[in-house]
Amino acid sequence: MSTDAVATEVVVRPIRDSDVEALGRVHATCWHETYDHLISAAAFEHLSPRRMAELWTHLASRGEEYCQFAALVDGEIVGFVGAGPARDENPPRERELYFIYLLDAYHGTGIGQKLFDAAVGSEPVYLWVASDNPRAHRFYARNGFTADGAEQVQPFLGEEIHEVRLVR
Repeated sequence: MSTDAVATEVVVRPIRDSDVEALGRVHATCWHETYDHLISAAAFEHLSPRRMAELWTHLASRGEEYCQFAALVDGEIVGFVGAGPARDENPPRERELYFIYLLDAYHGTGIGQKLFDAAVGSEPVYLWVASDNPRAHRFYARNGFTADGAEQVQPFLGEEIHEVRLVR
């Protein structure tokens, strides 16, 4: 299937309560695909699609100031994005991109860009990203983000991930 065929079949829409099970499965898979090189296999043993679906039950009920979208290909969720009010104590922008994940099989198809555009468009935002995630860094650079020098160590499944803050 060509990249163009995939991109034309994609639907990006707000997440729904009925999406939580599928979002849980996709979220767990995306975390494996994204962080396997940073987090031990033992830490991932505690990650389950069921627990991620429970998280999404909470996320799906957040207020209107939160922008959360799912990307579907042939009716199946393949990625998701979320943005909302800044969480940092002294944020560089009022809005934050909390997460954007897309199954590896759909990287490079334009779906990630569609998700990104749906959640934040061209508004000024910031985000935290694992310092060792070159694909994500390239994506954010293409979208006008630069590092502002802030760094943090974020707990993740009982371990830690080093993150850098990007701003535009």
